[in-house]
Amino acid sequence: MFPVLARALCLSLSILPLAAYAGTSSLPSPAELSQTDGAKALQWVRAQNAHTEATLASDPRYRPLYQKILTAEQSPTRLAVPHQQGGEIWNFWQDDVHIRGIWRSASTTSFSFGHPDWKTRFDLDALARSEHENWVMEGLDCLVPEERFCLMALSRAGEDAHVVREYDTQKGAFVKDGFVLPSGKQTVTWVDANTLLVSRDWGAGDAGLTKSGYPYSVRLLRREQSLAQATEVYRGQISDMDVSPETLRDEKGHQLFLISRHRDFFHTELSIFSPKTHQLTRLPLPEKYDSLSYLNGQLVFHLLQDWVLPSQTFHADSIVALDLKRSAAPELILSPTSRQTIGDGMGDALAVTKDGLVVVLYDNVQPVLKLFRHEAKNGWTSHSIALPRNMAAEIVSSDPNLSKAYLQLEGFTQPPQLWGLDTASQTTKLLYRQPDLFDASGLVVEQMSATSPDGTAIPYFIVHAKGWQKDGARPTLMTAYGGFGLSYLPVYHPDLGITWFDRGGVYVMANIRGGGEFGPAWHEVARREGRQKAYDDFAAVARDLTARHITSPKHLGLRGRSNGGLLAGVEFTQHPDLWNAVIIGVPLLDMMNYEQMAAGASWAAEYGSTSEPGPRAFWEKMSPLQNLKAGVSYPEPFIFTSTRDDRVGPIHARRFAARLESLKLPFLYYEDVEGGHAGTVNAAEVAHERALEAIYLSRKLMDAP
Repeated sequence: MFPVLARALCLSLSILPLAAYAGTSSLPSPAELSQTDGAKALQWVRAQNAHTEATLASDPRYRPLYQKILTAEQSPTRLAVPHQQGGEIWNFWQDDVHIRGIWRSASTTSFSFGHPDWKTRFDLDALARSEHENWVMEGLDCLVPEERFCLMALSRAGEDAHVVREYDTQKGAFVKDGFVLPSGKQTVTWVDANTLLVSRDWGAGDAGLTKSGYPYSVRLLRREQSLAQATEVYRGQISDMDVSPETLRDEKGHQLFLISRHRDFFHTELSIFSPKTHQLTRLPLPEKYDSLSYLNGQLVFHLLQDWVLPSQTFHADSIVALDLKRSAAPELILSPTSRQTIGDGMGDALAVTKDGLVVVLYDNVQPVLKLFRHEAKNGWTSHSIALPRNMAAEIVSSDPNLSKAYLQLEGFTQPPQLWGLDTASQTTKLLYRQPDLFDASGLVVEQMSATSPDGTAIPYFIVHAKGWQKDGARPTLMTAYGGFGLSYLPVYHPDLGITWFDRGGVYVMANIRGGGEFGPAWHEVARREGRQKAYDDFAAVARDLTARHITSPKHLGLRGRSNGGLLAGVEFTQHPDLWNAVIIGVPLLDMMNYEQMAAGASWAAEYGSTSEPGPRAFWEKMSPLQNLKAGVSYPEPFIFTSTRDDRVGPIHARRFAARLESLKLPFLYYEDVEGGHAGTVNAAEVAHERALEAIYLSRKLMDAP
């Protein structure tokens, strides 16, 4: 999907009051906007999209920026992220020929020597054409140890809901009469060649979905059985967030079948399932943890809370091992300091290889690699490997049967790098460095700090030109996330380099509370009613930039997505005087009703439920939609979302924009009809949306005198 460009319009059109173009759409009611595919809602969306594209895509700078972003997104020199599977290296790849993408494989030897002999194993574009479906690849789960037969997840237009089909990687075809599961939000894992563990919607009146919109019944499904014939092995409650199965494998080939009952986003009950006896054994773990791994019969996990036992206490953010073979006390592997944390909160900071455990640790938001081995006499021993500063590191591939693993490192100005890790020799080697997709030779990355109103030091990264002058007029774009314990770390964004750095823009990433940059406590203090601390932190960084004479409100903008979109919405309503541009992406904005939208109920542990007096009182004062007021001078925002987002949903963004329209306040709105919560699903859509943003930011922050 790519819109036809409108004819050129006057550059000043985007800053006219909305009354000047209010006739372009008929404002639907909130109920009509809540109908995702309702005729009146989509008519309004099309009118808003047309206005936004006519306003921004007509700018003479749009087409060159769009083409540069598209070229970068489809560059053949992009890093090919490896996945070890079946004795080969696999990779999912998209380019100008393979728009939706292909799964391809190469020999380990050719990949290691830098000349992969890629062979296409599955063509998603060909499947989409043959079936007349807008398929988006969600991933593969292959049956060990051969990893020939794989469960392939495919979604329509990027939704979280997906279908599952069994694929034979040797024949390059779907298995005739193989496993096929219809579309839904579901989790599926292999038990053996003829059996799956499945959690999904099993049907109304039987075991449908939780109030959060996820499954809570796990069943054994055998080959040639219908869904109705599957045997239930675990049932949670409709009030849970979800229940899902998982399989872990250790370095000796032993498999561990787990069922996780997520009572909410952070509290989980974990049980071992025996396929032979169908017996469930509840594990004595604390309820707040993540990053499960299996090593030599020991379950390894990352604590998100203090774990108090009669003989000892394990502090939050520690990595602990629980021996499942014998009744032994849990063992501490690693306990970070107050300015350290494990990974980025996304579960990719721990990995098991043939030789032990690999951990990515961050020290004041700087990465360190830790390798751990368990010895019978000495317990857990460690070895540290230094990594480049001002970069993010993640484990992108590992195999418990191999000593080889792969790391990806990247920074604001450093393109992604692929490092090979040999855990037998405890050494690393740089294998690939993606060529620059923009010129970063004139840029500098620094780490600075602002002071929040309660005295807390808030670190932030800032990217700027060498030899810059602090004249208070640097066009500056800020971003942050500040939620769910997720860390915001340096990322190489070619579109940002092309549209912002190359044209003199300054970029700031703030490590505000609510994230996980300094462990669970950094998150916990800004959860529920404490969330104002995150918003105060972000505003403090904005004021610090002005105090340092880097920029001023006239030249300062912010961008946030998802929970970061909520952050952008709150800053927009709380501090409209601090910014001249606000980009609000796939956001939560109606916090008084978020629990009734899409998967909103699953986030009550983070935001607090409005059925409780405390959170309700808080969000009555803070919810962006409810706190838009007439007579306030707001900056004109750019709001974007996706019709197919079944996680947050487009309703938040629609209602917020419609409220601005009813107040006759200016705004720009863009809703992609595809893309799910990611917002966009292919290079052309990414390039279009980012180029629209670039023109918006140019006019607001760069063109201003």
